[in-house]
Amino acid sequence: MQPNAVHYADYLELTKLLNAQHPESSKNGAPLAHDEMLFIIIHQTYELWFKQILFEVDSVLAIMHQPVLDDNAADMQTVVHRLKRVGTILKILVQQVDIIETMTPMDFLDFRDMLRPASGFQSWQFKILEAKLGMRFEDRHGKAYYTSQLYTAEITLIKEAENAPSLMMLLNRWLERMPFLTDLAAWTSDKSGSNNDTGFFATYEAIYTNSLAEAEKNNIAFFKETFYDEPKKNHRHLTATACRNALFIMLYRGYPLLELPFQLLETLLEIDHQLGNWRHRHINMVQRMIGTRIGTGGSTGAGYLKAAMDTHIIFKEIAQLNSFLVDRRKLPALPTEISIKLGYSF
Repeated sequence: MQPNAVHYADYLELTKLLNAQHPESSKNGAPLAHDEMLFIIIHQTYELWFKQILFEVDSVLAIMHQPVLDDNAADMQTVVHRLKRVGTILKILVQQVDIIETMTPMDFLDFRDMLRPASGFQSWQFKILEAKLGMRFEDRHGKAYYTSQLYTAEITLIKEAENAPSLMMLLNRWLERMPFLTDLAAWTSDKSGSNNDTGFFATYEAIYTNSLAEAEKNNIAFFKETFYDEPKKNHRHLTATACRNALFIMLYRGYPLLELPFQLLETLLEIDHQLGNWRHRHINMVQRMIGTRIGTGGSTGAGYLKAAMDTHIIFKEIAQLNSFLVDRRKLPALPTEISIKLGYSF
């Protein structure tokens, strides 16, 4: 080998990596609990994947945090590509549950009590990921103690992530500046006498309202709250302007200019979906392993995980926009000048 050649084992630091498993059950000369090695490697793998996900999310945040985001450059393609990678990695995390479920409850009991108070609840990387995606402190389940078992340095990193612009915040800013708002404000079909800035949506609201079944009429108030009222403090992530623009992207996603923005919204929903799948599989695994017993970290076990699954839905406001879609055949045809701007230019 050349003196400066890279060797596989050195490049991957395999000596460190393969000697980073130290089962508690085999310390002090005790016999090894066989499945503890699997337990350690699975969770180390999770943390490595969390590191990669954070690496991807940080790069996306850096792009979207630019003072001016050039939608005509490759930036948004990069954002969508990397977020799709995050979604694919999350699918792998869900699949890894299949491996850990080869361990029976009795196998787990061979070493479980030796782990106290260690718990997956102490995964500070996962809490940072939630914060960077858009999970706010006030929206967390169990916020009174969610950092109580962490080291000071870990808590500091989480708080820094919570205080920095999240992906959800940057998405809101990006949606608010959708480029053809002036054209929509001057929508000539508007006969409602509403404010100029809601011309298209006054037209669309009438179409949507007429499409509702009698049992769905309460959705009309939800429509007005979502698309006309600005968020009350700690109530919503997305402003009314951002919601209107996101819905427009969903409605007219077939136009070339809106294809990539639509992929971005769909990818964020997929990330939420996979996070939900991971939590669901985790709940089932915990119930199978320990039943109704408390977790090693002191949480209520499966009960805590269920509550977190129902609460920690980061991009819920994007998903809720699907409530306001109508049959494609009922969509108003866009004026020629808008269609031209949304299409290919030669």
